[in-house]
Amino acid sequence: VQPVESGGGWVQPGGSLTLSCAASENIFRKYDLGWYRQAPGKERDLVARLTTGGITTTLGSVKGRFIISRDAAGNTAYLQMNNLKPEDTAVYYCNTYPVGALWGQGTLVTVSS
Repeated sequence: VQPVESGGGWVQPGGSLTLSCAASENIFRKYDLGWYRQAPGKERDLVARLTTGGITTTLGSVKGRFIISRDAAGNTAYLQMNNLKPEDTAVYYCNTYPVGALWGQGTLVTVSS
């Protein structure tokens, strides 16, 4: 399975975006879902996780601002991002957690004024 991310773009600080991730084989029902991001010059990091049991975790600086979810079938994942900051600028990816699928192309989010 290779997820396909979409929904990125340019947004001003304080704005919101919702990212989508299209997958298949009910993968996000079978395995935990993770949203990751890679900022320029940095490693790819996990920013949010949704377990198969429905428990969500957001990490670090995105706590309280990002919301992770999936559809009932487990084929589409979402990341709602609120109160975006310049430091959120990155390429965002979805995958299982731990990583088990192929990486998609990601979707670029740019936060600047």
